[in-house]
Amino acid sequence: MSHKGTNWAIQRRGLKPATKIVLWHLCDRHNPDFGCFPTQARLAEDAEMSISALNAHLARLEKMRLIHRVRSHDPRTHKRQATRYILGFEDGFPQKPTPNTGDGFAGTEKEHDGDPTPDSACEAISGFTPIPSPDFAQSHLRNPETNLVREPLTKPVKEEEDARARDSDFNRFFAELLSALGFASNATLPAWWQGCPARANVRRWIDDLGLTEERIIEIAAETRCDHPNPPDGPKALDRFMERAAQRDAQAATAHANGRKARRQRKPAETPRRSPDELAAFYAGLVNSDRHLPPSMISSSMRAAMLQRGLVTPERLRLRGVR
Repeated sequence: MSHKGTNWAIQRRGLKPATKIVLWHLCDRHNPDFGCFPTQARLAEDAEMSISALNAHLARLEKMRLIHRVRSHDPRTHKRQATRYILGFEDGFPQKPTPNTGDGFAGTEKEHDGDPTPDSACEAISGFTPIPSPDFAQSHLRNPETNLVREPLTKPVKEEEDARARDSDFNRFFAELLSALGFASNATLPAWWQGCPARANVRRWIDDLGLTEERIIEIAAETRCDHPNPPDGPKALDRFMERAAQRDAQAATAHANGRKARRQRKPAETPRRSPDELAAFYAGLVNSDRHLPPSMISSSMRAAMLQRGLVTPERLRLRGVR
């Protein structure tokens, strides 16, 4: 923590609040002996923002010449190392951009004596050591301008395609309706059958009256049986369509009531057998060789069979009836 750095950050004017927060946390991470080199993840966590937003604020601070970023790679593994942040209050902060890279001083004569970097063939640009570091043309961080959230379309493509499909189906149906009414396909339609009002009136038969396209064409064809000429516009057919819709609704209600009445009707009760029929039935079991549980014949039924002479006591004993 550097009190000098945080005080310096607080005194900076003309910064947006979020940008100033990033600068303050950078200064808070500054060490007078070793400098400032927090990771992007640590700095984003300190400032409570995403790495994309953090990168935008860092770029703004660097453009305002309040910080200077020095990126480097490990010379052996070539892995990116933590970025070194040089803050504006530090001694040796680059004040003028170099003609070639736009970063920092042009460098001292000793620094220019260093060997060029293997990747870019550019001399050292860090201003701290003659050992070169690659000149990175692009940051490894996400560019927030390439990760913008796209606004939703006012009319999604699928909805437009569905609307076009519905219009195409309705145009086909409207042409079939005109044909059923006796209009030739290549003939010029009367004014009352042209334009949006006529089509809106026909749509009302579907939406408000609940008629299907097939039913509308059927009704339209029936009207021509009584009228030699086509109707003067769809309004002339409103009365026929409304009556047909009413008849269809009544028929559907009657059908539903009939099904309900059939469901509620109790099944016919099976007529009960007479005592003679019951005695004959059980006597047939006793006199047969079929299996007969002893408890199946009650005392009253045994007496009824003996009284009517349908079985003998010996047969009852043989069948296990006591």
